Amino acid sequence: MLAAEVIRRKRDGQTLSREELEFLVGGITDGSLSDAQVGALAMALFLRGMEAGERVAFTAAMTRSGTVMEWDLDRPVIDKHSTGGVGDKVSLMLAPILAACGGAVPMISGRGLGHTGGTLDKLDTVPGYETRPDLDSLRRVVDEVGCAIVGQTAELAPADRRLYAVRDATGTVESIPLIVASILSKKLAAGLDALVMDVKFGSGAFMAAREDADELARALVEVAGGAGLPTVALLTDMDEVLGTTAGNAVEVREAIDYLTGAAREPRLHEVTIALAAALLEQAGLQEDGRAAAERALESGAAAERFAAMVAALGGPGDILEAPDLATAPVTRAAAPERAGVVTGMNCRDVGLVVTGLGGNRRREDDVIDPAVGLTEIAPVGAEVGPDRPLAVVHAASEDDADAAVAALRSAIAIGDEAPAARPVVAGRIS
Repeated sequence: MLAAEVIRRKRDGQTLSREELEFLVGGITDGSLSDAQVGALAMALFLRGMEAGERVAFTAAMTRSGTVMEWDLDRPVIDKHSTGGVGDKVSLMLAPILAACGGAVPMISGRGLGHTGGTLDKLDTVPGYETRPDLDSLRRVVDEVGCAIVGQTAELAPADRRLYAVRDATGTVESIPLIVASILSKKLAAGLDALVMDVKFGSGAFMAAREDADELARALVEVAGGAGLPTVALLTDMDEVLGTTAGNAVEVREAIDYLTGAAREPRLHEVTIALAAALLEQAGLQEDGRAAAERALESGAAAERFAAMVAALGGPGDILEAPDLATAPVTRAAAPERAGVVTGMNCRDVGLVVTGLGGNRRREDDVIDPAVGLTEIAPVGAEVGPDRPLAVVHAASEDDADAAVAALRSAIAIGDEAPAARPVVAGRIS
């Protein structure tokens, strides 16, 4: 088989066979396809798309490009994936909730880029926490604790790492078939029994339009099902920040407060519990997943699982009682230009405020400042004024704080009347 001929067939709109797709993925993995050929393939798939059968075969080949984990446990292996947003720290609470409800959760997470934060970047703020353990350590922690939030190892879906880097350089990231294969190849390689997808839409989401998010959710559920992984997707609103914080150390603090019951922002709570309920019921672990998740929180079992996970992966043993997390030298309340009610926000622009502070990456090789970010972010419908800021800015310098305050005032709209409430969980696909 000649790579150029197979790529040409897809360029011309033809359907590729399972053997052809496996050949291409093999070449991506072992380097026999050049970067130019991988880029040409990504562009052909971006422009021509893939039929349902092609998507399943391509994703399966990507999954088998490395190790596919097998588990010998007395409980189902389950996980969640989010398409990303601003203030999305759900994984930090969801994994221990699921573990406390009887699941085994090897949560393979990623880093942030642009206006969105990454779960691994948040966990990097925890002293000693090992986000890239070897597979034996991952197995041990999942077996002993019930959950482990870690990064993709070299053994899992190596074709995806190379293909993603080429997609990022060639402007083909937004291809639904490639997004589906990238997400699901890692989840399938983790040996899951059930999966829940959090597919976001709105100004702070990767796919802003509801109809685009719906198309992606349907494709994910269809391909995962075709590959033998039962999956349910929830469509969730990202037209405002999720929770009260955006940053890295500040989001870990909010997650700890959530787990211990010190504070639970309503929208964040609803997304977390809805995802937990959907997955627990999908996996057959609980008949009433919502009630089980609430019990895990109220009993303290979820918080205990989080603390045990952190300690097992090298972090401090007292993370709940005395979280030793980075703090910024400058804090500044971002007062609105006038008193009123928050009527809306450009959530992407709020995320870019964190990027401007140094809390997100503009480029993959950027070094993140773990301490900077935003706290006490006013939700849509909140009254703001001299005594209630838009947010509190945590910055490395006075100049950075000034710039962040100005940007927040531009990103958050103030009016006289609160808009009608919108549900944060807007749909379900199964």
